[in-house]
Amino acid sequence: MVELDNANITVKRQAELLSVNRTSVYRPTKEQRESEENVRLMHRIDEIYMKHPYLLRGLTIDRPNQVWGIDITYLRMGKGFMYLFLIIDWYSRKVIDYELSSTLEKGFILKCLKRAFSRCKPEIMNSDQGSHFTNSDYLELLEKEGIKVSMEGKGRATDNSRTERFFRSLKYECIYINEFEDPRALRQGIARYVQFYNEERPHQSLGEARPVQFYDHNVNQIAS
Repeated sequence: MVELDNANITVKRQAELLSVNRTSVYRPTKEQRESEENVRLMHRIDEIYMKHPYLLRGLTIDRPNQVWGIDITYLRMGKGFMYLFLIIDWYSRKVIDYELSSTLEKGFILKCLKRAFSRCKPEIMNSDQGSHFTNSDYLELLEKEGIKVSMEGKGRATDNSRTERFFRSLKYECIYINEFEDPRALRQGIARYVQFYNEERPHQSLGEARPVQFYDHNVNQIAS
């Protein structure tokens, strides 16, 4: 079912796409012969990643809305947990939009993307190889909007580093120190942090500018 020596897709992503427990992948099985369904699924995975390779290798990112990065992370609460979907502009580090959900249904991701696209669009959308970013609804939406799809390659931890860096900052500067009890408190806390991050937090990589300041200045320069 899962190819341990696949050079293009990590075991973790194969397990997620096939809805199997990753730990079970490493257990020896009595039956080594693949079923026709498993073979079909593996062929489908190969087709997806051959069609949507990683597009950022060697690319100079020098303007806003050139590349957006997207990802999902798990946020704990005192009573349960929620999932955060994030869109970040790689050039300016600005959080373009986000959405919280108590489930991993794809609807909250599509809702957030459509809302963001109503304001502006990237040339390239970069994501990992998760099932939310390989399903037909997501791919068809980006195709409709004329956006190129880029997917991370195996073993490239830096492919989505800017998005991951935001998640790390959010968790250590907001989530872990506040221990929000419920969804309402979490939503309020996330909203405050995103506003702080975008409008007040200086970034060394931006010459100590704030993401919104850096984003808006460059967008206006391009427009003029």
